[in-house]
Amino acid sequence: MSEQKTAFIAIVGCPNVGKSSILNKMLGEKIAIVSPKPQTTRFKILGVYTHGDVQLVFTDTPGYHKPQTKLGEKMVRAVGSGIHDVDACLLVVEPEGEIRDAERTLLKKIKKEEIPAILAINKIDLLANKEKLLARIMEFSQLHDFDAIVPISAKNGSGMNDLLEELSKLSMPSPHFFPDDTLTDQPEKVLAAEYIREKILRYLDKEIPHGTAVSIERFRERDDADILDIDATIYCEKESHKGIIIGKNGEMLKKISTGARIDLERFFEIKVNLKCWVKVKEDWRNREALIHNFGLD
Repeated sequence: MSEQKTAFIAIVGCPNVGKSSILNKMLGEKIAIVSPKPQTTRFKILGVYTHGDVQLVFTDTPGYHKPQTKLGEKMVRAVGSGIHDVDACLLVVEPEGEIRDAERTLLKKIKKEEIPAILAINKIDLLANKEKLLARIMEFSQLHDFDAIVPISAKNGSGMNDLLEELSKLSMPSPHFFPDDTLTDQPEKVLAAEYIREKILRYLDKEIPHGTAVSIERFRERDDADILDIDATIYCEKESHKGIIIGKNGEMLKKISTGARIDLERFFEIKVNLKCWVKVKEDWRNREALIHNFGLD
């Protein structure tokens, strides 16, 4: 029997570079919500990939950014602690544009921890001029001695097998920390709340989605039927936002609930009866007690 190997790997990068999409693609299942909006991920999410004797335990961290609220400060601290507690880092960047100050800061943190790092250049499917990719590789190579640089597309899967192969090389002899069929450590209630929040992010614009939180009040499978009952409360910061989330004749809330229910039924493989309400908690992102109550600290 071959020796088991394990590696704990933090996925880091600026907002909206595709960290959660990469994690979902590697696992073959959506455990981290994604949207076109930055700062979709609010806390560290653990994803587990097991192939043969190798187990990779990924931490998907919030996008590294300049915080504007207490919640934002906690998100940035989650990135720092994520780098500190792992065996290696996967830095995700886009294929063109200026190297951001946040990316330079993350590289300094990686160097300080003296841990291996792999660079994933995501969204190569959007790159018309492939010569820019070579320039990007050279640009980041001059900043850090990466163990590997892998161009990928989380959208179409290009390069993902190569990335998993390079990440697997970082694993070290160790018993697996999770059963081989584990995908995530996230409680089912948290996953349900995140699926609902994803639809809010997708269907609403501007600041409103970032000022929302979702609390699962009931999560129970019926004894007499294969039906999962989920009651959820969507919290927002203003009365005007509440009206927008509910929408005319409740149409927006219905759209959010229906989209989330479809995803929940697919993930939990059971019929879901989802009911959502909307309540106002003013400026909750700057109130420590509420941040704690919503499980975001």
